[in-house]
Amino acid sequence: MANPHSLLDRRGAIASLGAAGLAACTRPGGPNNLSGLTLRVATFKGGVETLMKAAGQDGKPYRVEAAEFAAGNLITEAIVAGAIDLGSMSEIPPIFVAASKPPMRLIAVLKGDVNSQVVLVPHDSTITRPAELKGKKVGYVRATTAHYLLLKLLEEQGLGFGDITPIALSPQDGRAAFERGSLDAWVSYGVQATAVRATVGARVLTTGLGRLSGNYLYAASPSALKDPLRRAAIVDYLRRVEASYRWSDAYPAAWAELVAKATGVPAALYAQQRRERSAPTRLAPVDTAAVASQQAVADGFARAGVIPARVDVAPLWDKRLNDDLRKLPA
Repeated sequence: MANPHSLLDRRGAIASLGAAGLAACTRPGGPNNLSGLTLRVATFKGGVETLMKAAGQDGKPYRVEAAEFAAGNLITEAIVAGAIDLGSMSEIPPIFVAASKPPMRLIAVLKGDVNSQVVLVPHDSTITRPAELKGKKVGYVRATTAHYLLLKLLEEQGLGFGDITPIALSPQDGRAAFERGSLDAWVSYGVQATAVRATVGARVLTTGLGRLSGNYLYAASPSALKDPLRRAAIVDYLRRVEASYRWSDAYPAAWAELVAKATGVPAALYAQQRRERSAPTRLAPVDTAAVASQQAVADGFARAGVIPARVDVAPLWDKRLNDDLRKLPA
């Protein structure tokens, strides 16, 4: 049996960096040596960083200073504040800061699952159709995919936020409120939503399929991108991210055990989430479709009055790493 803790790509299609890519940056004593560099990276508990050692991607030629965050909107704030160099989030949090022309750039797209984005109702709820959310107390996480999923779902029914009692809560507070019966519905995401289905028998009213793009973004600070060494480290890190996701697809059981150990959530729930996913996660360069997708989301928020006015998201995007990212396997 293949060793799941070996390097993922035996054919050489994925390497942490090609020989020509960072040779000058990793040469001991060379003028471009990365060994003295520290890359400040935002992480999630049980996120891709959890996989890197098992995927053979932990031998970085630079130091990583990881800071754990609970949500993408907090990572967005940290990048804008200059506290980190690199982090990921959905396409939604940057919209809420776009009007201020923030010091952050969107540099890559993680195309992934939308079935883990769900609208849950209690197991004994009489709600069977989205239209029946009218007049109900609905929890969600502000400035996230949950926020936009709720908006899209209401629009489909000819409803708006004024037709429900929307309650913005953190993921943890939302789960607690839902489990104690304080919410009629909860819009959530990830393994927390899967866990609530197991613990209290919550029903999935609907998912993000057909409503969300599945685009999750990597963002960096402009100062990090201007620094040739730090930019080289970012490219290397992103390639390791892609390799780690491919390793998880090759070894799903090992992946589930690793993230379960990191989060304390049973591996069986991660296995369920993977079985139900709409698509695997793949890293891709910035393209016009990704920019257009985020603009459509921003316009939807503006129409609904969630943000005060229409914003142009195009200035947030930066294609300078596209050539490097196109070298990743399809």
